[in-house]
Amino acid sequence: MSISRRQFLSMMSVFAASTGISFSQNTLASVINQNTGKSFDFSYAKLIEQAKVLAHSAYEAPPRPDSKVLDEIDWEHHGQIQFDTDHALFANGPGEFPISFFHQGRFFRVPVRMFVLNSDEETTQAQEIIYHSDLFKMPENNPAHRLGPPAAFAGFRIQESRLAGNPHLNWRDNDWAAFLGASYFRAIGDEYQYGLSARGVAINVVVDGVTEEFPDFTHFYFVPPKEGSNRMVIYALLDGPSIAGAYRFTLTRHHEVVMEIEHHLFLRQDVQRLGLAPITSMYWFSEKDKKTAEDWRPAVHDSDGLMMWTGKDEHLWRPLNNPTGIQVSSFNDSHPKGYGLMQRERHFSEYQDAVHYEKRPSLWVEPLGNWHQGSVELVELHTSEELYDNMVVMWVPQEKALRGQSYHLHYRLYWQANYPFPLPLAQVYRTSIGRGGEPGVKRPPEAHKFMVEFHGDIFNILPQHTDPFADLWTSKGRFDLIYVERVPNAEPHQWRVIFDLILPQEKIINPVELRLTLKFQGSVLSETWMYQYLVS
Repeated sequence: MSISRRQFLSMMSVFAASTGISFSQNTLASVINQNTGKSFDFSYAKLIEQAKVLAHSAYEAPPRPDSKVLDEIDWEHHGQIQFDTDHALFANGPGEFPISFFHQGRFFRVPVRMFVLNSDEETTQAQEIIYHSDLFKMPENNPAHRLGPPAAFAGFRIQESRLAGNPHLNWRDNDWAAFLGASYFRAIGDEYQYGLSARGVAINVVVDGVTEEFPDFTHFYFVPPKEGSNRMVIYALLDGPSIAGAYRFTLTRHHEVVMEIEHHLFLRQDVQRLGLAPITSMYWFSEKDKKTAEDWRPAVHDSDGLMMWTGKDEHLWRPLNNPTGIQVSSFNDSHPKGYGLMQRERHFSEYQDAVHYEKRPSLWVEPLGNWHQGSVELVELHTSEELYDNMVVMWVPQEKALRGQSYHLHYRLYWQANYPFPLPLAQVYRTSIGRGGEPGVKRPPEAHKFMVEFHGDIFNILPQHTDPFADLWTSKGRFDLIYVERVPNAEPHQWRVIFDLILPQEKIINPVELRLTLKFQGSVLSETWMYQYLVS
């Protein structure tokens, strides 16, 4: 029996400087419940300097255990390996959230070193948590038993509160954040589901003639949290053939999860496409493009659209596509206020799937500080099933990413169901596409029907019997049969625009770009719907 992506996701269900907490060596040993290595001085400044030094030297991949044995630890065998939570970091405090660890395997080959920090008034010491197979529960015939040195951990997850007393969220069985594989990490939202992922950095995503690079988080440093705090501070070292970097994560567990991230990146090689604050997700199909899939479910996706808040204070919504090949869309901006991959369809009936796509979190990126000029880039790859993430969105600086350059970035990630800030504008709720023309009349082949539905309390300002104005634009063709109306049998704050896009019957060079904004007396009522129509 092999473990599928959905089983793996189930398996994953899985600020500033140090907090100033002081632990003696004896206390430290009881805090971590593991064998530990020798102590050494640590600071974020030293970690940044270490990354800088790495970037000025040739890349050396970390040593790995026997590759043949790693290959044997496939999805099935990896799923049999469970960390023994009796040995969890912070299992007895301080703080609420114990840390458990992932084992190496075929798909998680890179060894990741784990350290716990110990601070007094003068210094901070780091002490390594030493891997041992006895920290994991696994069947006697599992090939992981045969892994020799330098076997190590592959990643970690943050368990739910050990103090909450909620039998439905037993900390030993439930986690709220996970770091596993290259620089990937994820968190649950307020619906208690994993879905899309973030990355520390993206290197050369879909660059012609260049293989995408996946740098690794190779070291993690855990700050013992304050008692009663819902925050975790974690430092990380990133290393790869073209880049090295130092990261500081401040993770806060509310009903949702918020991560504040600061990083310093140093390039050891030129990079054709440098993606900062990247997000990765899966979009197979929805009701607007169901014809491209052979599946009984109405929709299958972890995210259904890209939302942006530009430096010019414009709110944009771009529904995702599953193209036949590769599509790259660039949205130039200066000092962006945010972007994210969102999951707006929130009803079980829209998916009909027991894995509950309607509960997958959205992920919003909030820039902190000056991000200067660049572009939000959306990369859409074709997929014919739900097993693979095929959506990437990232911030790409305008300047060329050349060897020797450095990047300091600061931002927040919001893992939750909805947009994290009040939005006075109406939002796009649904996009539907079909044959153009009118019912009961022969349908012209050059006509393509669109329906865009908006929801928002702002429509309450409209005088009775007054319709908003649909401001439409297309890069090709023209519009016909434009209707703006309240959604029949719906709430007063739900409106829709129905229109035909008339395209010449000669071959169209894809894609066709469309824009739609609802307005009233010159005032904007809605976010701007932007769609990239791929004519079949």
